[in-house]
Amino acid sequence: MKDIFCQALYYNSIDDLRKVSKSDLHNHGGRGGSIEYIQTWANVRIQPPEKPFASLDQMQEWFELHVKTHCIGIQGYLKRIEAAFFQAQKDHIKVLSLSFGIGEIDAIGCMKLFSETVNALHQRYAPETKFYPELTIGRESNIDIVLARLDEIFSYAWFKSIDICNNEFAQPITNFKQIYKRAKEAGLRLKAHVGEFGSAEDVMEAVEELELNEVHHGIAAAHSTQIMRWLADHKIQLNICPTSNIMLNQVANYKYHPIKRLFDYGIPVTINTDDLLIFNKDISQEYLNLYNCNLMTAEELDIIRETGLNYSC
Repeated sequence: MKDIFCQALYYNSIDDLRKVSKSDLHNHGGRGGSIEYIQTWANVRIQPPEKPFASLDQMQEWFELHVKTHCIGIQGYLKRIEAAFFQAQKDHIKVLSLSFGIGEIDAIGCMKLFSETVNALHQRYAPETKFYPELTIGRESNIDIVLARLDEIFSYAWFKSIDICNNEFAQPITNFKQIYKRAKEAGLRLKAHVGEFGSAEDVMEAVEELELNEVHHGIAAAHSTQIMRWLADHKIQLNICPTSNIMLNQVANYKYHPIKRLFDYGIPVTINTDDLLIFNKDISQEYLNLYNCNLMTAEELDIIRETGLNYSC
């Protein structure tokens, strides 16, 4: 498989890359499919964003206006989840982590119905993909309200990991310690969005305070050699999303993406889509973009690919 992957990069063959097994470990489920899939279903034309967003709020406004407006109600939401699984099958994603919020569970009705519905879509559209559902909590969330929901949600043993997303500065990361204690007791893998917009010190604080196994993004760690060594020594995996970082104005372009520096320091990293339905770059395209800008060799990218494929919860 390594030879096929490397040759596909050498010859710039996106079709061959899509035949090689890969992972996507940072994927917001309701945004995990392709624009093309939603266009075909809704019989509309969706123009992908042409320039980086000024903020997360601006990104959300684009998503509401250009995508969600065509995906009305529960039917539209489930079509987007369907699109994520279809994309996994199309791009040969063998290990997939999709994240879902408590509000999404409530929109379907209850945890039992939600898990059964998503499982059915998984089995129909990507049955050969290992699927690891992730519970994601907004950084702005009311902690007491979330805590009151956890026993019922965790009782189904469906979610395999937990994450905090959205505005990194909404409230201190330490406010989530009780939630993460409960998640750890329930056997979930512990993750959080941090170091996407914040600092290297924010990454280390989150890992230590919440006892994280992984960090979503974490690219700010590249600003501190001490923290990079610490992450490498503790084998803290960073699930990196190159196009997302560029489209949210955190990195100028692929050539200057810090994934290479993080990789060189021995930190386990993976390559992921984040919000494919917005950023419009699948996993194969992410690999090809990093290769074509001469940031990383095919052999280095293959090591990253294998890291993702070896993932388990």
